[in-house]
Amino acid sequence: MTPCPSCRTRPRRAGQYLCPACWSALPQAAREALGRRDRHALARLRSLHTQLGQHVPLADIRVVPDA
Repeated sequence: MTPCPSCRTRPRRAGQYLCPACWSALPQAAREALGRRDRHALARLRSLHTQLGQHVPLADIRVVPDA
Protein backbone atom coordinates (compact mmCIF):
# COMPACT_ATOMS: atom_id res chain seq x y z
CA MET A 1 0.00 0.00 0.00
CA THR A 2 1.07 3.56 -0.70
CA PRO A 3 1.09 6.37 1.87
CA CYS A 4 -1.75 8.89 1.75
CA PRO A 5 -0.63 12.06 -0.10
CA SER A 6 -2.44 14.18 2.49
CA CYS A 7 -1.41 12.90 5.94
CA ARG A 8 1.54 10.79 4.72
CA THR A 9 1.12 8.57 7.78
CA ARG A 10 -1.70 6.20 6.90
CA PRO A 11 -1.75 3.89 3.89
CA ARG A 12 -4.22 4.17 1.06
CA ARG A 13 -5.30 1.24 -1.03
CA ALA A 14 -4.86 0.91 -4.77
CA GLY A 15 -7.53 2.89 -6.58
CA GLN A 16 -8.06 5.30 -3.68
CA TYR A 17 -6.96 8.93 -3.77
CA LEU A 18 -6.58 9.31 0.01
CA CYS A 19 -6.72 7.17 3.14
CA PRO A 20 -10.23 6.70 4.56
CA ALA A 21 -9.71 9.28 7.34
CA CYS A 22 -8.53 12.02 4.97
CA TRP A 23 -11.19 11.13 2.39
CA SER A 24 -13.94 11.57 4.97
CA ALA A 25 -12.47 14.97 5.95
CA LEU A 26 -13.02 16.30 2.41
CA PRO A 27 -16.23 18.25 1.79
CA GLN A 28 -19.05 16.13 0.37
CA ALA A 29 -19.04 18.08 -2.91
CA ALA A 30 -15.33 17.36 -3.41
CA ARG A 31 -15.81 13.63 -2.72
CA GLU A 32 -18.68 13.48 -5.20
CA ALA A 33 -16.71 15.32 -7.88
CA LEU A 34 -13.64 13.12 -7.38
CA GLY A 35 -15.80 10.01 -7.56
CA ARG A 36 -17.14 10.84 -11.02
CA ARG A 37 -15.45 9.06 -13.91
CA ASP A 38 -15.60 11.20 -17.02
CA ARG A 39 -13.25 13.12 -19.29
CA HIS A 40 -12.57 15.67 -16.53
CA ALA A 41 -11.61 13.13 -13.86
CA LEU A 42 -7.86 13.58 -14.32
CA ALA A 43 -8.17 17.38 -14.08
CA ARG A 44 -10.08 17.03 -10.81
CA LEU A 45 -7.41 14.68 -9.45
CA ARG A 46 -4.70 17.16 -10.44
CA SER A 47 -6.66 19.90 -8.69
CA LEU A 48 -6.77 17.80 -5.52
CA HIS A 49 -3.03 17.12 -5.62
CA THR A 50 -2.23 20.78 -6.33
CA GLN A 51 -4.24 21.88 -3.30
CA LEU A 52 -2.65 19.20 -1.13
CA GLY A 53 0.77 20.46 -2.26
CA GLN A 54 -0.24 23.99 -1.28
CA HIS A 55 -1.23 22.69 2.18
CA VAL A 56 -4.89 23.67 1.81
CA PRO A 57 -6.79 22.16 4.75
CA LEU A 58 -8.87 19.16 3.70
CA ALA A 59 -12.09 20.84 4.81
CA ASP A 60 -11.33 23.80 2.50
CA ILE A 61 -10.53 21.84 -0.65
CA ARG A 62 -12.82 22.68 -3.55
CA VAL A 63 -12.70 20.58 -6.69
CA VAL A 64 -14.31 22.14 -9.73
CA PRO A 65 -16.81 19.52 -10.96
CA ASP A 66 -16.42 20.26 -14.67
CA ALA A 67 -12.79 21.39 -14.78
